Amino acid sequence: MGRLSLAEILGEKGIVKLLLGNEAVARGAIEAGIDVAAGYPGTPSTEIIEALIPAARELGFYVEWSTNEKVALEVALGAAISGLRGLAVMKHVGLNVAADTFMSIGYTGVRGGLVIVSADDPNCHSSQSEQDNRIYGMHAYIPVIEPYAPQEAKDATVYAFDLSEKYSTAIMLRLTTRISHTRGPVVFGDLRRRRTRGNFIKDPSRWVLLPVFSRKLHVKALERISSIAKEFSNFPLNKIVQMNPSDEGIIASGVAYGYVMDALNMLNLRDKVSVLKLATPYPIPNDLIISFLKRLKRVLIVEELEPVVELQVKDLVVREGISVEIKGKEYVPRVLELNYVKVAKAIAEFLGLQFIPPRVEEENLPPRPPVFCPGCPHRATYYIIKRAVASEKVNAVYLGDIGCYTLGVNPPFRATDTSYCMGSSIGLSMGIFRATDQFPIATIGDSTFFHAGIPALINSIYNRSGILVVVFDNLITAMTGFQPHPGTGVSALGQKARTIAIEDIAKAIGVNFVKVIDPYNINESVKIMREAIAFVLKNKEPAVVVSSRECALRAYRRILKSGKSIKRYFIDENVCTKCLTCINTFACPAIMIKDNKVVINSDLCIGCGVCKQVCPYNAIKEVV
Repeated sequence: MGRLSLAEILGEKGIVKLLLGNEAVARGAIEAGIDVAAGYPGTPSTEIIEALIPAARELGFYVEWSTNEKVALEVALGAAISGLRGLAVMKHVGLNVAADTFMSIGYTGVRGGLVIVSADDPNCHSSQSEQDNRIYGMHAYIPVIEPYAPQEAKDATVYAFDLSEKYSTAIMLRLTTRISHTRGPVVFGDLRRRRTRGNFIKDPSRWVLLPVFSRKLHVKALERISSIAKEFSNFPLNKIVQMNPSDEGIIASGVAYGYVMDALNMLNLRDKVSVLKLATPYPIPNDLIISFLKRLKRVLIVEELEPVVELQVKDLVVREGISVEIKGKEYVPRVLELNYVKVAKAIAEFLGLQFIPPRVEEENLPPRPPVFCPGCPHRATYYIIKRAVASEKVNAVYLGDIGCYTLGVNPPFRATDTSYCMGSSIGLSMGIFRATDQFPIATIGDSTFFHAGIPALINSIYNRSGILVVVFDNLITAMTGFQPHPGTGVSALGQKARTIAIEDIAKAIGVNFVKVIDPYNINESVKIMREAIAFVLKNKEPAVVVSSRECALRAYRRILKSGKSIKRYFIDENVCTKCLTCINTFACPAIMIKDNKVVINSDLCIGCGVCKQVCPYNAIKEVV
């Protein structure tokens, strides 16, 4: 996906652009007069900050990639309690990291505007869970707006900032992958003039969450939510789309609305079922929903994942004494993302109709699992670790983390035994050390180390844990699209920044064994990795090895752009024994078998030269 140009994101009122849902949110933030935006890269949310960066340079507002989501939220919050408009952007699991601050915001509220984007991921397209963050909104008394299309994503962002200021509350904008990464026409609105500077007004009874103040703020939070529920009955994105004479109706929340309308067309029921379109799953618009329910006898609630709307509507029906049957997850799946076929099946079953899903021809395609890119330094690092482990004869457990290197779970490496969340590898390693006689190896990326690895590494020193931490440092946040981090020496806006070296952090907190290796130098790196293992075994304390080499994709592009030539390698068939070490042990996708010969595909090879070192028979040679 190409990134929006400055001209595209700053187009004039009335023009129509084909935007991703994420880009539409960015445009909405600009139209709302955003002052400060902060986020941490994570699919499916990344494009929001990416789209804001060129506009920030032009318009003068501030954008940053933060160290993690908690920091990002606090940066945006600092602006919002100073009277400005702040935007915090993260994927759904990022809100877990920011949850401590998020829950407190529900009590204090804000002075300016604060919109928190949670990009959820039904179906786990690129995540470890399907968690539904609308529940976080309910838990923290923070209203949730859920658009169903890119145009609505843009409009909802503007509305969210206005509501935030009107009610002095944060607003969660809940996206899903299908909204974030769907392209659709978006009509641009006016660009508001942003404020210049804010002013923090001291008020300990509001901003200092001592128990004596928190008890009162809890009451105010409940009162605020009650007022917003009334406001939402007149919210322009909530509406009764159609009322038909039948006794059955559907309430569709967020992206599910589009599926419902497609399903009704498919079932030829468009004029036979009443539909309420909902964009505010919390708090629900009580008055609007009551007026809808009182005309019906049976209602199906269609929403992705958890029954957030369903539970609130059922509670409302009991409290108001409305005689209507509410159904939801009896028919609508609670797992994976919805589509119009799943929704059509649910509607048909709800109405007692026969449904025959459309026939889909399945293509018999070969599997294409994700692999490390040709020349990826992570491949070499895993090869180095495995060789060192074999040489030292330790019973290793590989505690993985979140990043490209998670692909180490696949053969031939099989060097990722766990992967829970950002930064979990080091903490898990300490638990394995205390619980077993196995040798724990934590594998963590550079950006992930800055995000959540440092506290755990400090803990390993403080509590003297015999673990090996290998930091896969490819000098960028690669998996989400090459965003900078504290170790890159450049900010989100492209400005020069202080470079923070991972090895310096490790030394500063007291790690006694810290070495940096170049994974393209196999033998030297194996030697150092063996030394690290021996150190941990002898001293029962942590060792850190930083495997540092630029991401192969970036390096390859940089070399091509410079006009320099790429080193080329070939396999000398007169020397090659077809031992297949290069394929079965190292697994570079540029090496393959063709016409019963092992060959290097020159279109894929980036000239890293690691395979030459891996070959036990010196059959791989540089083209001269």
